[in-house]
Amino acid sequence: MPDGGYKIRDQNAVHYVTFSVVEWVDVFSRADYRHILLDHIRKSQQDGGLSLHAWVLMTNHFHSVMSAKEGFALSDILREIKKYSAINIIKAIQKHDKESRQTWMLDIFSQAGNENVRNTSNQFWIQDNHPKHCYSREFTEQKINYIHLNPVRAEIVSRPEDYLFSSAIDYTGAKGLLDIEFLW
Repeated sequence: MPDGGYKIRDQNAVHYVTFSVVEWVDVFSRADYRHILLDHIRKSQQDGGLSLHAWVLMTNHFHSVMSAKEGFALSDILREIKKYSAINIIKAIQKHDKESRQTWMLDIFSQAGNENVRNTSNQFWIQDNHPKHCYSREFTEQKINYIHLNPVRAEIVSRPEDYLFSSAIDYTGAKGLLDIEFLW
């Protein structure tokens, strides 16, 4: 049974989690920024206790099914991924000499940071991740299917496994960009 509210109550349970960019800015339309986020996720998989079960990166949000390994807390992992990816993506935007949207994006992140008492300057990610405990196989499979169909619904690809920035390819038996730990 779902455990109401958007809070991680069991730090090692499997959760459906979404990260969204403030104002839904399409930051991840550029490969440079996509790879910064993926690098932080890989680092969390390698030495931060992250188990990634399914994922998709769209132009302005990241959906996943994930859990924390024993001895780690999912809340801490999420905080670290969001914190360091935000810092490094904003730095990359500032240094990107051909970024036509640079001023516009940086103004949005600065304004969002100024409006949030938890920040000292910029805010890249929306504060909440809306974690949902994957309390059953049926619920989890529904979330994995939702994740993998995201680029199909957005009319980017006609088949989920054709989208490079997703674990759908892993579910066909091929190897995707991030390591996946299958639940079944």
